[in-house]
Formats: sequence, C-alpha cells, structure tokens
Amino acid sequence: MEMDMDTDTDMMENAPSVISPLLLRSLASSAFIFADKSFFNLAEKFKPLEIVRYLLISSFLFFLRLLSFLFAPDLPPKSQPRFSTFSTLKSNDRLAVTSGVEDSGIARALSQVLSIVNDIPVGSRKYAIVRSLAERLIEENRREDSHGLREVNRAVLCSAFSRTLCYLEAAMVELGRDRVGSGPAPVQYLVKRVLKAVGSVGDGVWGREGSGNGNGNGNGREDVNRSGNSAEKLAAELLWLAEKMVACGFGEEAVERWASASNLASLSLLAEPRLQGSLVKVSAFLFKQAREMELSAEDTREGNEASQRQTKMKMLMSWLPLLCRASNGTDAPVLDIGERLELEKVLEETVKSLEHKEQEQVLSLWLHHFAYCPSSDWPNLHASYSCWCTDSRRLLIHH
Repeated sequence: MEMDMDTDTDMMENAPSVISPLLLRSLASSAFIFADKSFFNLAEKFKPLEIVRYLLISSFLFFLRLLSFLFAPDLPPKSQPRFSTFSTLKSNDRLAVTSGVEDSGIARALSQVLSIVNDIPVGSRKYAIVRSLAERLIEENRREDSHGLREVNRAVLCSAFSRTLCYLEAAMVELGRDRVGSGPAPVQYLVKRVLKAVGSVGDGVWGREGSGNGNGNGNGREDVNRSGNSAEKLAAELLWLAEKMVACGFGEEAVERWASASNLASLSLLAEPRLQGSLVKVSAFLFKQAREMELSAEDTREGNEASQRQTKMKMLMSWLPLLCRASNGTDAPVLDIGERLELEKVLEETVKSLEHKEQEQVLSLWLHHFAYCPSSDWPNLHASYSCWCTDSRRLLIHH
C-alpha cells in the first residue's frame, strides 16, 4: 500500500513536467504552421527567401526531436517513450520472444508474421495473405482461453504496436525532409547539407539512451526505412493493431502508447491531409476506448486514478490539435456526422473528469487550434469551455 501511495505521489509531482513540453510542442507546431503559410507567400515573390524558409523548416523538425529528449528525464518510468528511439525499438522486438511464457515457438512465429506485415508493401498480393495469417494466429490464441497464450498475444501485439509507431515516426520525419529538399537546385544542395548535420546530431541525441543496443554504425534510420513502409500504410496498420489489442483485452496498453506519442502528434500537424486523416481515425478509436475503459474501471472500482488522469491529459494535449485541424479530409470528412458527435461527447466527458487546472490547459489548447483553423469547426467544446469559466467564477467568489 505504501508503495502504491509513493507511486501516486511521484506521478502527481511529475505531472507538470509531462504536460509542459506537450503544451509547448503543440503551441510551437501551431505557430510554425501559421507562420510558414505567410512566409510561403513571400517566398513565392522573393526567391532568396526560399533558402531561409527551408532552413527554418529543417530547424523546426530538429527542434521537435530535441524537445522530447530534453524532457525525457522528467517523465515517470511508466511513461518513458519506448518507441521514440531506434535502439529501444530493437529491445521491443526481442521482448516478445525472450520473457517468461512468451519465450515459445508460437510467440516467435506471431512476432515474425507481424514484422513481415510491416515490411511488405500493401500492393503486394502477399500482404493480404500474411495479414490474414496474423489475424488467425491472434484469434486462435485468444480462443484457447489460456493464460500463457494470452500473455503471448499481449507481448507480441504491444511490441508490434510500438515498432509500428517508431516506423511511422521515422517515415514522417523522412517525408518532412523530402518536402524541405524539393526546392530549386541551389536550395536543395544547401538544405541537404543542413539536414545531414541536423540528422547526425539528432541521431546522436537519441543514441544516448541506448547506445549499447544498436549495431554501432549509426544507421538507425535505415533500420526503420524498410520497403513498403509508406506512412499512410503504417497508420492503417496502427489502427488494425489497436483493434486487435482491444479485442484481446489489451486496450489500455494501446491507449498508453498512443498518448505518449507526443512527437508523432507534433509531426502529424505538418503531414499530408490523407495521412492526417488516417491518424485522426486512430485517435478517434483510442479516445473512445480510453473512455470505455475509464467507465469500466469506475464500475469495478479498479485502476490507478492518478495514472488514468495522466494518460488522459497526455492523450488530449498530444492529439486534440490534430482533431481540430484534420477532420475534414481531402474528398470527404474523415469521420461521418454520427462519429463526430460521438467523439465530441467522449471528449467533453474526458475533459470534465479532469481537475480544474488540467481542464484549463486542455481547453486553452483546444481554443487556440479551434480558433486558428479556418477549414474546420470541429470538435466544438464550447460547452465545456463555458462550464469551466462558470466554475472559475465560482472558485473566485468562494475564495
């Protein structure tokens, strides 16, 4: 009991340090996107400004990576991002086949199949076959109702989800670099040199956490830039894996990993609309699952309340900006009217379950992105904002 109380206290003490970088990263991303649109128009008229613009974009991509590293020591152990480095990615791959009951043939087989799903291009005729095989293995393990096979599914699916998150983050960084280097030839040459320097520094920063796990050649980016790893394909596979984890009873692990993927969330604000739409679908699914798990925990009086609140905060602070900016899609809305209304209600209930100061941070972030995004008027959390204002007046009067 004393250990649990100490853990709760540590988490509460660490909460501000977790939230601060998330808020800083979200606001910085929003400001950068707004500024880049204006700067792009100027660059069209004055060509020399293109060099400055590309340098700013490359610096911003490096800033996103560096920010996560700088604040990593402040995160509580449970919330350490296990999928934001290439070295820890390899550790996750080994988890499914080296721990306890997971050290078995069926665990190794399922781990291999899921890894191949990541590698094969979605257009290949083998992709559907391998993915179907993975689904069959997962379902057969689940139907056996065996504790050992349940742990096999848990370890392998969690490892696959973390691995896919890492691949997706790397793919999005590469997409950003490709976009930056698509200018005129002189600009490309200069930018490529800057990006090479930025990349080497960034990889060195990430290597501090797990230098003993790699192969020592500094090719971490090559490890995740495999054939068929288009960002949109990986995002679709994340949704598929999340659905499998929920079906097997491991939804909490998927929610926690998605909530902690703050660097990926920041990169998503600069992504192409189709990719943003895929990420919105993942976010919508896991927001709903997080709310359902919270209600289930309330009914059974189980779960760590402080830990659940921290996960909700990270989830909202990381992915609410994307919901505000990317819900319209390219040809049609990413979510239909019913799905939007359902998720809007989930968001309102989630915000309401937070403490007063936490609500202020979330609603302030929502208002910023909601107001400055001209192409979308969803999610509309005006009722939650008004309710918070009413509570704030009441608190002031009582004090």
